[in-house]
Amino acid sequence: MVTRPVLPFAIPLFVPADRPERFEKAAAAGADAVILDLEDAVAADAKDAARAALRSGFGSVPIIVRVNGLGTPWHAADMAALAGHGFAAVMVPKAEAGEPFSSLCGASPVPVVALVESARGLADARRIAETSNVTRLAFGSIDFCADIGCMHTRDALLVARSELVLASRLAGLVAPVDGVTTSIGDAGAISADARHALDLGFGGKLAIHPRQIVPIRAGLAPDEAEIAWARKVLASGDGAAAVDGAMVDEPVRIRARTILSRQMEPPPGGLIRQAKDDCHEDPGAR
Repeated sequence: MVTRPVLPFAIPLFVPADRPERFEKAAAAGADAVILDLEDAVAADAKDAARAALRSGFGSVPIIVRVNGLGTPWHAADMAALAGHGFAAVMVPKAEAGEPFSSLCGASPVPVVALVESARGLADARRIAETSNVTRLAFGSIDFCADIGCMHTRDALLVARSELVLASRLAGLVAPVDGVTTSIGDAGAISADARHALDLGFGGKLAIHPRQIVPIRAGLAPDEAEIAWARKVLASGDGAAAVDGAMVDEPVRIRARTILSRQMEPPPGGLIRQAKDDCHEDPGAR
């Protein structure tokens, strides 16, 4: 396996790249990465202005740029605009394996987050994950459903999500990032979706609005019972042991370490307040 840069963010937040007045707010909203979106969130007649507004250096979180896809009239200019800004990565939509995608990845000045959004992309997921300069997979679940004509439900997307997790593991990548929850105000649904993704092996979830950050964080974090169990398991020593009437060995301890590694520091109260204050604004992306 090839060693590639690690992008361990768990809650990246989309913000339209043609709304630079929102950049600082997005970076301060409690997400651990910001995605400046040149694609879905920006109308065709605003693409040039959005590209001109690209910048980094605001806030302390990594800045990623989602460009328009291969084959669109804006793609080449989007990629050219990445140089010199210090972006953490480029997110490439509708990723599918093949020479155009490989060439894009080889020429990109920054690591690539491949957004899998089509039947062909899913079929190519293992090849995409092994492509040079690809450092993370993400799931564009809404577009995927539109492509294959299925409902956006957990059962319908189980195979697709599982394949992205497996493809990432086989290629030695960080666990993939799950797609968006379209609801902005239903915190329970957002948190449950994040937990479902985590249970399948995902390492994060895309956010389209600051109000989603806190419930996503809650869904990805272990609860008190899980933390207590993990600490008890790790205190059992080496080799086989019994904990609460169940056998514990090294694979169980690996799970316990993983649970404790998911503990997240809650964002400061001001950041949560900022997210709530911003919830009246349009979401950053679809």
